[in-house]
Amino acid sequence: MKWTSTALRIALLLATTGLVGWYFGKPAWALCAVLLALVLHWLMQMRRVQNWLQQPQTPPPEIYGIWGDLLSRIYIQQKKGREAQARLQSTIDYLQDSFAYMRDGVIIVDEQGLLKWFNSPASELLSLREEDTGQILMNLVRAPEFSDYFNEGDFSEPLEYSVAGDTVTWVRIEITRFGDGDRLLFVRDITSAIRMEQVRRDFVANVSHELRTPLTVISGYLGTFLGDADNLDPRYRKAMGQMLQQAARMENLLKDLLWLSRIESGKGLEQHSLVSISALLAELLDELRSAEPERTVNVHLETEYQVLGDYRELYSAVSNLVWNALKYSPEDSPVEVHWRKQDGLYQLSVSDHGIGIDSMHIPRLTERFYRVEDSRSSATGGTGLGLAIVKHVAATHGAQLQIDSTLGTGSVFSLIFPDRGEIVEQHPTAASVA
Repeated sequence: MKWTSTALRIALLLATTGLVGWYFGKPAWALCAVLLALVLHWLMQMRRVQNWLQQPQTPPPEIYGIWGDLLSRIYIQQKKGREAQARLQSTIDYLQDSFAYMRDGVIIVDEQGLLKWFNSPASELLSLREEDTGQILMNLVRAPEFSDYFNEGDFSEPLEYSVAGDTVTWVRIEITRFGDGDRLLFVRDITSAIRMEQVRRDFVANVSHELRTPLTVISGYLGTFLGDADNLDPRYRKAMGQMLQQAARMENLLKDLLWLSRIESGKGLEQHSLVSISALLAELLDELRSAEPERTVNVHLETEYQVLGDYRELYSAVSNLVWNALKYSPEDSPVEVHWRKQDGLYQLSVSDHGIGIDSMHIPRLTERFYRVEDSRSSATGGTGLGLAIVKHVAATHGAQLQIDSTLGTGSVFSLIFPDRGEIVEQHPTAASVA
């Protein structure tokens, strides 16, 4: 509306000026004089607007017409923007005050990796100073693990690493993206938890080691007595047989505990060598033929790719998967083992047509001593540690354990290895061995 009325007034002024100039015989000069006056007036108004824009905090000057309306609208929008900025700053101040009183360290980094803010715990854990604000965080935290984690950009899992100093400190870092590329870092001191976990591992390893000798003695004497069962009082035969069976179960449990403790303590992968999965499966089949000659295991080799890692650990993981498949499937049902490349990854899968597992149990299957049914585990002689061992072996080899199962139909356990390019893959070899 302002534009229309202004245009009409200018048109009316020019028409009046033209008539007056025509009356005096100089219409062109009259129009030029009026247009020059209009331009000068508008230049003055623009100058006043420019002066005000340089000091936007002050109220706009008193200008009428279209320029006054324009300044009024600009002033209203600026006022709204300042109010929104004030609310945002108030929220930021509140969050920073809240973060300042947290026990965990909190760091805010912008999209360029520049340090914007941090609280006192973060300063203590990562040795940051007030004057470091505005510096690149990678130049301040000189830990290769942290640099790799930060630059890769995959923050789905937290990072845990040790910080050198007078005493070794372990920290856990979790990163969350927010805003336009900014990142929020939470830093926690987990030294106590790491030490307690180490104490637990040492305790389990020591106790397991100390119990092996007395169990071996007990099993030896029981075996000796039962070996001369004809001269043994019939009242004691059944009891001693059960004692020998339970002693064997305890020995298996201790063996698994010691093996799991070895893997968790980081002693795995002591020898980095290329492991032939086909050779590993051939050795496992020989063992199965001796222990379970009536059972059938079909092996299908579709690749000769070799995995970089520890042969004993990989053998233990694959052996656990195959033995589990045999335990929880009918005796006349074969177990299928596939070693193949699929979707750019290498997959070793063990499938059976057994009782299957309810989906509610699958997330907890790899927990130590977790059992779906106590009676079933007792009947099959399981220790509850097999899948925990498989999970840790997979983790130390950069692989993933995938479990697919349908209750009453069967299960498929897969170890999925990334393609690391350790060898040039040979021509696929297919085999089926029973």
